[in-house]
Parts: sequence; C-alpha cells; structure tokens
Amino acid sequence: MILVTGATGNVGGELVAQLAEAGRAVRALVRRTDAGNALPRGAEAVAGDLNDPKSLRPALDGVRGVFLLPGYADMPGTLAELRAAGVEHVVLLSSIAAPDGDLDNAISRFMILSEEAVSGSGVPWTILRPSGFMSNTFRWNGQLAAGDVVRDAFGGVAVANVDPYDIAAVAARVLLDKDHFGRAHALSGPEALLPADRVRRLGRVLGRPLRFVGLSDEEARREMEGTMPQEYIDAFFRYYADGTLDDSVVRPGVAEVLGRQPRTFDQWAEAHAGDFPVAVSA
Repeated sequence: MILVTGATGNVGGELVAQLAEAGRAVRALVRRTDAGNALPRGAEAVAGDLNDPKSLRPALDGVRGVFLLPGYADMPGTLAELRAAGVEHVVLLSSIAAPDGDLDNAISRFMILSEEAVSGSGVPWTILRPSGFMSNTFRWNGQLAAGDVVRDAFGGVAVANVDPYDIAAVAARVLLDKDHFGRAHALSGPEALLPADRVRRLGRVLGRPLRFVGLSDEEARREMEGTMPQEYIDAFFRYYADGTLDDSVVRPGVAEVLGRQPRTFDQWAEAHAGDFPVAVSA
C-alpha cells in the first residue's frame, strides 16, 4: 500500500491517478472523507492532518511507501509516525531551492528543514526537487476570464517549468524502489520560458490572442499583498528579483528516472485546455 499526501493537489492528484491506473494499492490522505469522491476508481480515501502527526495513524496502517509534502508544523513528528508504522520508503516533494542552504529565505527554510527531517528519520528516503510547476499558470485564470491580457511579475525571468504529471511519474517509479534510496532527483521541464513565451503558447492552444504585460517590482509587490504571507513574497523577490535562484536550468532528473524527455509546456497546455476560461467576460 502506498499513501499519497496532498492527494487532491497538482502532483498528488496525478500520482494517485497513475498508481490507481497501474493497479497499485493506493491510499489518499484527505482532510475530509467526502473529498474522496473526486478520487479515481480504486483509490482509498482516509482522513488525516499533516499538522497533527498522530492523526495519520489510521492512514498509515499497512502502508509501505509514502509520498510526503513538505513544510508542515511537525515534520520530525510525522516522520516518527512513519517509522513507527513500519513504512519502508518515503518520497519527499521538495524544491530546487533547498540546496541553496538559505535559512533566511522562508520558502528555502521550510524545504531545507523538511529534507533534514526526512534524511534524519531512519526511514529510507528519496527526495524530489522540482523546478516551478507548469500548473502555476492557473494563477492567470482570473485575468483570462476577464480579457486577453495577462499581467504578472518577473517578466524577464525564464523558468524551466515542469509538468506535475512528470513529477508524479517520477514519484511512482521511485516509490518502493531501493535503487533510489538516499538519492535526490532534480526535475525540470525541457526548456526555459519567459512568462511572455508561456502566454503566447497558451494563447495558441486556446485559440486566443493572449498578450503579456510585465509588472514592475513595485506593482508586483502590491499585487501579491494579501495573497500570501509577507515572508513568502520576500522569498520570491529574493529568488527572482535579486537572482538568488536560477530556475532556468534544464535539469536531468525526469529523463534519468523515466528514460524519456519531460513534457513540454505546449503538451501541458493541450492536456489542460479545458481547465482555462473558454469565454471572455464583457
């Protein structure tokens, strides 16, 4: 049995679907059991809260492998529960930012501390360090419902975004595979794209004349205020305005694990075209 945390999220949802399709016994951790109604056939929903490690005990019964999200309140406590339950392998979803070691950056910090909790837990582990997700494009849906102009921050920053489908495929491959114990895989898409590139390609897929307008740093900060904690806003500006993170690097992990090239942004957009607004409001 494999337990997938974040089972209704971008990566976890893809992983549950891939494991179920492959006929693997998969259990999805959800906050409410009614969320299990959205799971694919064959997946079992069990309620639990990653901020409360003891609540995970029913979900861990009979589990051999766990796909684990980072950044929760008591990661060492969660790993202690996994160890006590006899889990044989934990695959942590981390970030390419973790190796920078910057504990003053709020996002890097919770990734670093999560990796330390996993590697020091006594449970065999594998760490996945993806680049930015292609699914972050969904942040533009509100603007796309109102018109054909997308305004966003960091217009001059290219990112080798990765398809969550590929992250999930890597996770499915390495779960319960001893060859990947103690390894960290850096994952990205096949090319680095500017926001304007993504907007143009998305427009081509949707059949809309989409146009990108870059925000100044001051405008971007104002737009972000209230949408996330201030320390996360500061973290993104350190990464992309100050240049402490190079998210444009094409990394080899997907090809190394899966034996194929990662999916392109165009493929992701075509697969998710129905998730974007089809009509523009008056």
